[in-house]
Amino acid sequence: MTDFLERLATQAERIPDASALGTVGKRALTYRELVETVGGVAHNLGEAGFAPGDRMLFSIRPSVSSVLLIFGVIAAGGTIVFVDPGVGPELFAKRVDVVEPSWAATESLLYTVSGPLAGFGRRKGLELPRFGALDVRHIHSGVWLPGTPLGSIPLRRFTGDARERALPAADPDAAALIVFTSGTTDEPKAVVHTRASLSAGLAAMGGRTSLAPGAFLHTEQLMMGLPALMAGARWAMPRYPRFGTHIDPVRFTRNLRSATHAFYTPADLAVALAAIEADALAAPPNLRQVALGGAPVTSALLRRAQKSLPDTEFLAVYGMTEILPVAVATGAAKLAHDGDLLGTPVRGVRARIADDGELVLSGPNLCRGYLGAEPMTEIATGDLARWDGKELVLTGRKKDMMIRGKTNIYPGLYEPVITAIDGVREAIMVGLPDEIGDERIVLAIVAEPESADIVALLRERLPQIIDTTAVPDDIVVVDRIPVSGRTNKPDRAALRELVVTLLA
Repeated sequence: MTDFLERLATQAERIPDASALGTVGKRALTYRELVETVGGVAHNLGEAGFAPGDRMLFSIRPSVSSVLLIFGVIAAGGTIVFVDPGVGPELFAKRVDVVEPSWAATESLLYTVSGPLAGFGRRKGLELPRFGALDVRHIHSGVWLPGTPLGSIPLRRFTGDARERALPAADPDAAALIVFTSGTTDEPKAVVHTRASLSAGLAAMGGRTSLAPGAFLHTEQLMMGLPALMAGARWAMPRYPRFGTHIDPVRFTRNLRSATHAFYTPADLAVALAAIEADALAAPPNLRQVALGGAPVTSALLRRAQKSLPDTEFLAVYGMTEILPVAVATGAAKLAHDGDLLGTPVRGVRARIADDGELVLSGPNLCRGYLGAEPMTEIATGDLARWDGKELVLTGRKKDMMIRGKTNIYPGLYEPVITAIDGVREAIMVGLPDEIGDERIVLAIVAEPESADIVALLRERLPQIIDTTAVPDDIVVVDRIPVSGRTNKPDRAALRELVVTLLA
């Protein structure tokens, strides 16, 4: 297996002057410049006291300079630690205590709005931890602002001139990345990826795309951008709003004029498609392939995407923080299947179905394990699945199971079938427990704008196409399905609260 930085170095030898990494509207670094700059960052970090094994808490939005720092930290033998400041000060503090970073890379603005202007931040809905109070060595991105620790080092000093630009030798077993799983438990789970597991995942992702020299990817996502660079393609990053952490999907799509590849979460693609459907946004003329991930990809969304972007291939990526990717299915294959198709596992991933139907995974891209725990050899996903030949089909989530009498009902088995019905844009089933532990099943749908009397249609169709034991007691139409997290996954808890109100 080729280390991802070694693969970049190989591309720098093959296509040294080809465009590699840049921001929309600005000149991109060539492959030679990219690799030399990463080597310089690693050397400059070492001269500043950064040592192999050091952990760097990372709170800088994706940009060319932040990517260079991430690469440089990993090249220097260190570990990048992603902790979302938006989780709130208490959980943030618990997560920082778990990882014990010795360095922190932070945007200057975060120092200000979590320190001197904390009141302003709260008025904007930001309840942030005090970054300036962290007992670490500080690196700040952007101009110095009030609240930035006096000893903080500007990021530009690391990405600028260096006395040495050769990449250090790679240690495949070194921890490269720590990412927390979602949740608010008292024992946060810190997923540790080694340089080897990270590289294996990146290579597997790239192997399922058409990324190659001459391709042009537009995304802020590392897990798509890095495979593009490993493949010799050009990676352009969108610009973030000055005070925001979410890129407007319409503006993002408008900037895809020359791009051949892009990544969307399903929620962001839905926003972009709505603008295209309303003739408020032109379809990108050169877009050959779009990867979708971070949340379930429904057949209704794929139908809309194929209608608005008929010359674009869509890839639905299935994976989890601990092992990414697991499987990739084309949109056409998902639409042709009568279940929730995940696809064939990517190269190296080994999948088995446990006795209770749970999907269990292992492979070279599996993380080392959780910080402080024993090394992991396989992971139980919490997803229920079955084999269809050599392909995996998702049948539900163990924790989403509902109980009706003596029957266990897994909504993931039925939701793809329901969204395949004309007039249904999204469909989520939730259970409302009663006093004896049985559950009233409610189907919440987002209807297509032109659909008429969709509830009556579903009441007639559902008994014909799904198990009678799973036919919902109630069907409600909502404007949108509540979502949560960075990837906008359906928030079933919030949806339960919403349907309770609607049914009252």
